Amino acid sequence: MNQVHGDEVLEVSEIVENPTCDALITTQHGIALAVLVADCIPLLLSSSNVIAAVHVGRRGLANSIAIKTVEKMRALGATDIKANLGPSICGRCYEVSPEIADDFKNFNPTPISTSRAGTLALDLPRALIADLVEIGVQVQSSDICTLEDSNYFSYRRNNLTGRTAGVIWL
Repeated sequence: MNQVHGDEVLEVSEIVENPTCDALITTQHGIALAVLVADCIPLLLSSSNVIAAVHVGRRGLANSIAIKTVEKMRALGATDIKANLGPSICGRCYEVSPEIADDFKNFNPTPISTSRAGTLALDLPRALIADLVEIGVQVQSSDICTLEDSNYFSYRRNNLTGRTAGVIWL
């Protein structure tokens, strides 16, 4: 995907290259869906007949990209949806400005956290898990922080572009 931190969910029935969106869904066997991240959450959603790969960062969480993807999966007949959250930056490391924290406080205070340094931070995985559980999705989540673990790319740690991929297929 050409990921733009938006809320576009695209259903694909054939292989497409570089669509602009932040979530891909398919019901087709043999098509792999991929999401690329550096500090954002790679979210893989699965049911017996529908799968999705979702890029969830701060803006995606605010735009409800995961909830919109689950709704679209259910419209396509998905039941018993399972979520796997891959490695991402944790709430102890994702420092944000007071303005960004205030934006979240106004509509969803769940991700508000405190960093190791005692500054304002966001715990995006915690907030995403809460959103998914609230809509009846089973969740498994990695506890690996991309900033803390040098085996993973972290834009915040290195200020370099690199990516980790989450891949799913039926």
